Amino acid sequence: MKKNQTENNRAQILQVLLDKSALKQDIADDAEKVFALIKQHIKSELKELQKTISDKRIRLSFEEKGGFEIHVYIGSDVLVFTLHNNVFRLPDSSALWGTSYFKSNENNGYFGVIYVYNFLAESFLQNRLNDSGYLIGRVLVNHERHFMVEGKGALGQLFQDPQSMELNDQIVCLIVQLSFHYALTFDLLVPPFALMEELSVAQIQHISDELKLKTAKRLGFKRSSEDSENF
Repeated sequence: MKKNQTENNRAQILQVLLDKSALKQDIADDAEKVFALIKQHIKSELKELQKTISDKRIRLSFEEKGGFEIHVYIGSDVLVFTLHNNVFRLPDSSALWGTSYFKSNENNGYFGVIYVYNFLAESFLQNRLNDSGYLIGRVLVNHERHFMVEGKGALGQLFQDPQSMELNDQIVCLIVQLSFHYALTFDLLVPPFALMEELSVAQIQHISDELKLKTAKRLGFKRSSEDSENF
């Protein structure tokens, strides 16, 4: 290989490192700040709810699991907010690449991602490792804090135009409130009879301390209003 070619290759690698790698690091750093803002609003929202609710049976608390995960106990539910430690690019097939905002700067199509999962509180409190949770939303934030939210109910309907939407305190508060509301109205349903009709001896012997049947918020019949939103 000629010396000039080697130097050209090295120059291209350096340019990618200086441009793309630095961009991804900037997005990752800013996503951490956004996640910290979400945690702040979670704590504030729980505090406001606690002022009105005096019933001690109603859970309203949170646990921080390191810097990138928070568990929010609200009623019979747990919402798990978690920040992914990687930065992602929109797929080439995304229609967003056809909009002016993403055409003007390819860097706008790189996002940090915050996920919101919904579990049953008892799944954590009783250490029921077989239980399932559901992804109800994910927040995608780019280097300019333009964002979009994919998710259930209003979470998946209100925030679909990243070129004109920027994250701020009011929007973060709304995302937290919508997440709380969706989880609370996403009810546990009776599992199908056929799923319950056969148990092993081992399952019966241990059913008093750990329910071996997989428990989740949607093992039964889907309600017609599952994806509707009146909040």
